[in-house]
Amino acid sequence: MPFAPSRSLPGLSVQADGQLAVRRNLPEEVPVAVVYDGTTQAVMMASPGDLADFAYGFSLSEGFIETLDQIEEFDLVEHAAGLEARFWLTGDRAKALESRRRKMAGPVGCGLCGIDSLEEATRDLPRIDDDELRIAAAEVANATDMLRAQQPLHDQTRAVHAAGFLVPGQGIVTAREDVGRHNALDKLIGALARTGIDPATGAFVLTSRVSVELVQKAAVAGCPMLIAVSAPTAHALRLAEAAGLTIAAFARGGGFDLYSHPHRIITEAPDVP
Repeated sequence: MPFAPSRSLPGLSVQADGQLAVRRNLPEEVPVAVVYDGTTQAVMMASPGDLADFAYGFSLSEGFIETLDQIEEFDLVEHAAGLEARFWLTGDRAKALESRRRKMAGPVGCGLCGIDSLEEATRDLPRIDDDELRIAAAEVANATDMLRAQQPLHDQTRAVHAAGFLVPGQGIVTAREDVGRHNALDKLIGALARTGIDPATGAFVLTSRVSVELVQKAAVAGCPMLIAVSAPTAHALRLAEAAGLTIAAFARGGGFDLYSHPHRIITEAPDVP
């Protein structure tokens, strides 16, 4: 396969005590065109691994499809310049394709870049109510450490994000990696959908900050909780609060910060005056 997840490339390490020729494993990224019924709707830069999961998850989280049975055919086609994820959908998806149309390639740093309108960038989200998910505080605190043990591409390159699915009492049952944090989550959402795992039964665990598009994707997927190693943005928290989504941030070193809908986390820790 011409698109390997990483490549060993030469460089020059310059340090205070001298310089040294080195070779580093660097993560690859390739353009992936997502095509529905013969029309390209998005071109995203992504790591060339688990791309079927990415295509399925992107299609679900961005609203191009609502269920997998709306896909009539799927094919992943390699070209010299990149890959095409080709979908043929059921006839009732034409309106959804138009409403979620994108005009330009989305860089890895921002999952919202290229959307036609500000309204689409801040689209209404489904609300997560009356779910039964409860997770012990100790599991939340250790979630990113558990995810860290399932990041082989990061072990090689030290330069990619991961998203994992934490099931209470079972740990991280599925994980995916990518150069883009939103791509990693799309891959995870696609992997869960393709294996029949309900996102409502656990929490998404992220090796990144919590930004708007990650909250959007979690809410659309129906996952009640995001656990992240870094901070949320203020607007992401406003969206999470409105959507009924629990946000646990700075989850590392045996603790975490809890920002919204705390009822899903079981804790007996006393308040510190």
